[in-house]
Amino acid sequence: MYIESVELKNFRNYQDLHMDFHKGTNVLYGDNAQGKTNVLESLYLCGTTKSHKGSKDREMIRFGEEEAHIKLQVKKQDVSYRIDMHLKKNKSKGVAVNGIPIHKASELFGILHVVFFSPEDLNLIKEGPAARRRFIDLELCQLNRLYVHSLIQYNKVVLQRNKLLKDLVFRPQEEETLDVWDMQLARYGKEVVKYRREFVRELNTLIADIHKNLSGGLETLEIQYEPNVDEDAFEQELVRSRAQDIKQKTTLTGPHRDDLSFLINGVDIRKFGSQGQQRTAALSLKLSEIDLVKRVSGEEPVLLLDDVLSELDGSRQNQLLSVIRRTQTIVTCTGLDDFLSHHFQIDKIFRVVKGTLVEEHEY
Repeated sequence: MYIESVELKNFRNYQDLHMDFHKGTNVLYGDNAQGKTNVLESLYLCGTTKSHKGSKDREMIRFGEEEAHIKLQVKKQDVSYRIDMHLKKNKSKGVAVNGIPIHKASELFGILHVVFFSPEDLNLIKEGPAARRRFIDLELCQLNRLYVHSLIQYNKVVLQRNKLLKDLVFRPQEEETLDVWDMQLARYGKEVVKYRREFVRELNTLIADIHKNLSGGLETLEIQYEPNVDEDAFEQELVRSRAQDIKQKTTLTGPHRDDLSFLINGVDIRKFGSQGQQRTAALSLKLSEIDLVKRVSGEEPVLLLDDVLSELDGSRQNQLLSVIRRTQTIVTCTGLDDFLSHHFQIDKIFRVVKGTLVEEHEY
């Protein structure tokens, strides 16, 4: 699987852009705030329908314009796919695959598998639970369409239930309708928990060896899934917490409050790990994510690296660069020193200056 080309029109700071990619390593370099990350964002958007930053569609449209367009060509098992994405300021985005409009995000998932890695990801372990839940959701949605359906339905129920909880102040007689929402919440919430538990179990079969190599054999890393509520106790917990839910006007039970813990040699490094341990564990997590995509889909994902090499020391750079050698990679950086110092093969290089790209043939 690899990306052949991308065309951008009025996306972020690009008025018109066409790029042809190599199957190997593609480097976009230049000063900060020139538009390097915007290219990666467009690629990630075409694989997941979402911005890796969590940006809204209207925020990705070039200033002064009403619409933006992305056209992506993907080659997968010798079959070509064209993904067209149409962003609008005040309407939902339009998406088409090979010219045929799709109406559900799940219809897009699986065509292009991407793994995005940025310096912010190195702080995943020390950030709050929301960041770790987002990591699970972004990856699982690419790998499991059933999870996409369950998560979307669950989030809709949480919103509706929370709205009812707020309205009970004015219409207390509607409290009995919480039973209906609780049934739906438990139904979809159990599915979300089940798929997340399986996902973490799969990651653990990969991450232990990866982290042991990164730490020179000194550390054993294990991810623990911390569900807010177990599947078997979901209904009982909703009943138990109802009075508190009504008091706080929000739903306090369910997978929207899940978390992950990371144990090195049995110690929770969210609380007791050094910054170095946390960053190494985050790198291990990303590397295991790449292997998991390959295991599930049967293909190497496209790796998007956003200026992350400069954040790693030499040994960790080596570990990451060894992965780059086997998958298509599109990487941004401010300079080429990190690659040149490792005598690393660059297949295509672009210099980015204020929303324009120039392909360079010598470096």
